[in-house]
Amino acid sequence: MTVKTPEPPALPAEVDRLLRRLRMPYVRRAAPEVIATATAQRWEPGEVLRVLLAEEAKGRDEATIRMRRRQSGLPAGKTFDAWDPEASPIPKPTQQALRTLEWLERAEALCVCGPSGTGKSHLVEALGHLAIDRGKTVAWHTLESLAVMLRRHRADDSVSKAIARLIRADLIVIDDIGMLPVAPDAAQALFRVVDAAYEKRSIALTSNIHPAGFDELMPKTLATATVDRLLHHAHVLITDGTDSYRLAQATAATGVRPLT
Repeated sequence: MTVKTPEPPALPAEVDRLLRRLRMPYVRRAAPEVIATATAQRWEPGEVLRVLLAEEAKGRDEATIRMRRRQSGLPAGKTFDAWDPEASPIPKPTQQALRTLEWLERAEALCVCGPSGTGKSHLVEALGHLAIDRGKTVAWHTLESLAVMLRRHRADDSVSKAIARLIRADLIVIDDIGMLPVAPDAAQALFRVVDAAYEKRSIALTSNIHPAGFDELMPKTLATATVDRLLHHAHVLITDGTDSYRLAQATAATGVRPLT
């Protein structure tokens, strides 16, 4: 016969009211069980307080991470849990060095260049998720979304303020440069973001072409000024020499679940 454990008693109404007023939801949620356990095991009052405050701190940290993940705009949920370091052409020591995130502390840039499907976006998105897990803020963009931001704020002459808000993020990710022709607004937006972040914040950029070839995509003068700032403190990784992961999955019929 299974003995059902009794539910912990509810908090006294006055305690519940005070916890609501003080905005301590995680203490409110944990307190009944913690108090019941403390009573049964004869905990010292200081230990009860420590456990309850630890629950509140943990809950707030997790809520902050969830909020930062939503605000970042990270698109696909690709993390290092699904990353195969053996399949990447990037040397393992380099992968490990990137995952320390020490380059973020130095406000250095990361440029990952190579053909489509070679893991560029997965790598920088996974780095973005890792940065959030470690208390950093991240903003994910494409050239198109930067151009939209520029046009939206140009109407009321608030572009500088919008870019200043953007570079408050510890890491700004700009994905898939070179996939499409670069419109004038997008080229200007890229320069303004790179210029504003220079030696202040880290940028992680993915591209089908090396930044040295950006003058094929945008006006030469603007490209030169952008690349000069971008590459001054940058780690440039090349993912040539590997087949497309997406094409390999499609060929092996592992890109979808079998139809039944």
